[in-house]
Amino acid sequence: MIREDRYITFALGKGRLAKQTLELFEKIGITCEEMKDKDTRRLIFVNENLRLRFFLAKGPDVPTYVEYGAADIGVVGKDTILEEGRNIYEVLDLGFGRCRMCVCGPTGAGDLLQHHELIRVATKYPRIAKDYFYNKKHQTVEIIKLNGSIELAPIVGLSEVIVDIVETGSTLRENGLGVLEEVCPLSARMVVNQVSLKMENERITRLITDLKSVLKQ
Repeated sequence: MIREDRYITFALGKGRLAKQTLELFEKIGITCEEMKDKDTRRLIFVNENLRLRFFLAKGPDVPTYVEYGAADIGVVGKDTILEEGRNIYEVLDLGFGRCRMCVCGPTGAGDLLQHHELIRVATKYPRIAKDYFYNKKHQTVEIIKLNGSIELAPIVGLSEVIVDIVETGSTLRENGLGVLEEVCPLSARMVVNQVSLKMENERITRLITDLKSVLKQ
C-alpha cells in the first residue's frame, strides 16, 4: 500500500482512547497486531508493511511528542490540546470520547457567575479555565490548580466553582453539584506535526481522507 522508506510515527493517548483509535484505524486497513498483546512490555510497535510506528503516551505528553517531531501524528482529547497549548495542527475530530468542559458548582453559585464577582475556581485545567473566564466572560477569578477529585473543592469551601470534564454528570449530582455553564465540547482529535504535514503531505492527507470517509458512514 505504502512504499516510502520513512516511517510515519503515531503517539496515542493511553487507555480507552488508544483502543478506540486502533479500532477506527482497522476500518481503513491500518493494523498493529503487536499492540493487542496485553502482556507486552514493548514501548514501540511497528507495522513493517505499511511503514508505520506507534507508541502509547500519557495524554498530556502526546502534543509535546507531536510538536517536537518525535511523533508525526497524535491522537488525544481536545481538553489536552487546549490545556497544553502546543504548536501543532489539529486536523480531524474523530468523534469518540465525547464529553463537555463545564463550570460546575452548587446551584447558588450561578449568581456569582452572572454578577462577575471575584470567585475562586478549582480545576485540573488552569489554562482552559483562565481563557474562559478572562477572555470569554471577562471575569476576574482566582484559579486554584488541583490534581485529584475536583468536586471536593466547593464542598469543603476551597472554591465557589470548578471547571472540569463532565460526561454523565452523575458524580456532580451525587455531591449536590450541577453544571452551571458549558465551556466547550470535547472529543478525541487527530493532531499533526507542522513539518511532517509538509514533508509527508501525500501520506498524511490520504490517511485523513480515508478516516473522514469512514467517519461519515
